[in-house]
Amino acid sequence: MKRSHIAIIVTIAVAIGAIMVTINDASTYVGFAKADETPGTKYTVIGYLDKEAPMNYDARANKFEFTAIDKEGKKRTVFYSQPKPQDFERSEEITMKGYSTDSAFVAEEILMKCPSKYNEQNEVAGYGTY
Repeated sequence: MKRSHIAIIVTIAVAIGAIMVTINDASTYVGFAKADETPGTKYTVIGYLDKEAPMNYDARANKFEFTAIDKEGKKRTVFYSQPKPQDFERSEEITMKGYSTDSAFVAEEILMKCPSKYNEQNEVAGYGTY
């Protein structure tokens, strides 16, 4: 077998492996109710911070606890074993990647959509007129 054939076979094997890893790592967007149906399975839940519920951050244990409301309106306690994200209270939307347990949703990663500084309320008067 020629070296070029071996190189092509190895390249194809690496590409198939990369596709399989991507498929297995892909998260599914669901609500808390669907995540509760299969505890331990990783999901991505998009929701909002319940600003009326307390937030607790224990710096010694590096644990952050808060309540989130998913897009279907279901409230759930969320545990996050990382420091509290900066400007967390100001976030418009929270994307939580993790899994559900019987007592809470355990977020392994949190992404926040923060309010835009470029909205109608903050527009500079007369911008664009000369």
